Amino acid sequence: MRYALVTETYPPEVNGVALTVQGLALGLRARGHAVEVVRPHQPGETGDEAGREPAIATLRTRGAALPRYPGLRLGLPASGQLVRHWMPRPPDAVYIATEGPLGWSALRAATRLGIPVASGFHTRFDHYMRDYGMPWLEGAALAWMRRFHNRAHATLVPTEELLLLLQARGFQRVQRLPRAVDTAQLSPALRDAGLRRSWGAGAATLVAIHVGRIAPEKNLGLAVRAFRALQTRRPDARMVWVGDGPARAALERANPDFVFCGTRRGGDLARHFASADLFLFPSRSETFGNVTLEAMASGVPTVAFDSGAAREHLRDGIHGARVDDEGGFIAATLRLAGDDPARRAMGRAAREAVLRLRPEQVAADFDALLAALVRRGGDDAALAA
Repeated sequence: MRYALVTETYPPEVNGVALTVQGLALGLRARGHAVEVVRPHQPGETGDEAGREPAIATLRTRGAALPRYPGLRLGLPASGQLVRHWMPRPPDAVYIATEGPLGWSALRAATRLGIPVASGFHTRFDHYMRDYGMPWLEGAALAWMRRFHNRAHATLVPTEELLLLLQARGFQRVQRLPRAVDTAQLSPALRDAGLRRSWGAGAATLVAIHVGRIAPEKNLGLAVRAFRALQTRRPDARMVWVGDGPARAALERANPDFVFCGTRRGGDLARHFASADLFLFPSRSETFGNVTLEAMASGVPTVAFDSGAAREHLRDGIHGARVDDEGGFIAATLRLAGDDPARRAMGRAAREAVLRLRPEQVAADFDALLAALVRRGGDDAALAA
């Protein structure tokens, strides 16, 4: 079959949506399908890159910088371009990962051409309104997302929790597509004493880590407070930040003792994960949180809120800690930091728990879901809603 995946973010951009879409594209290609990725042109591209992955075609559209988010792009409207591009030989199905102008354009173009559409619910933009100081827009943001996704033939979510929540909010045709993690790439065996020394950490030093965007919606102030509380018990502890984002400069200024490593990819990221002792993940705006699985695969216990990947895969007290409030987050951080043998046992158990998760199975499930839409020929009534 021929599939088109539409996204406003894609590697080399590093975020959960970009990496998830890349994984889906590579998974479909490995199953023998023709795959095209539609995304905005990224700065510095010459046009000669024609698909960074073998045999994955790339259609680049116009883009613009995302306000307040250096390094990320926003796809500009491109309905006409997509209709012209797809009309001679339409894809069998289209997957739309983002609800921005490019996503809406793809939805309109696919509707016009009668192509079945699946959408992915990756980002809680309604929660972002609160995090960026506009709580009065939460309801409008949710209604906007509901209107978008209800025009697709299926909306894919990674957890049962999110499926039930969206159904209760009026989202239709919601289906679960579980996620996985590459346990061959991420492994405790990659722990690197030299890297730890560069952080100012010896063999017995406790290293807490945060991996992800450094941005207001990630609730990073809680990670800072939890680490400072931990530091009163273990003064030599180190706090390492992997990632970048609009809040990094202010966080660095306020915390000169923290270690900032910037964006890391592939094996380099795996080394950073495996070289830490405790993963602090304070975000409350995730639809999933791929980094939770990455930490578990790396043998690093996690402290996270009881939602998304943590609710789906992390057993409290076995693989780390699932908490309900900020006080619980800090208490769990202190508890895990204070018991080295128990924390190491949790890391081993976390690694064992995710070995059964296989990206190949996610690709097979995604393929089956898209193929079912093709067989049904879509549901014109859905797109007219």
